[in-house]
Amino acid sequence: MDKKCLPRKPAPESGRAPPEINTETGPVISYVYILGSEGGGPRKTYVGWTTDPDRRLEQHNTGRGAKSTRGRRWCVLYLERYETRNEAMRRECVLKRDKAFRASLRLEAE
Repeated sequence: MDKKCLPRKPAPESGRAPPEINTETGPVISYVYILGSEGGGPRKTYVGWTTDPDRRLEQHNTGRGAKSTRGRRWCVLYLERYETRNEAMRRECVLKRDKAFRASLRLEAE
């Protein structure tokens, strides 16, 4: 079955700002990233989104990131910036399915 990214249902009105807007500092900038594994063995890629790329890379490299990234060293191969979390999450879904683009990034990094 083909997985699809479906828009989430809007949350009920709570009187609070949406999560992508910090009422003190404005919109929260989000990033979509593609990581490439370093070291021996076949190169792997991982696609994710975050609001702090440096912190997230450190988490992946210290074993506190996604389970599939544990036990490897990672470097950032690709990074895109978005104004909202929802935009970044949509793009993440597209990049996860784009195997050809990820393969081209792996080849460029070698």
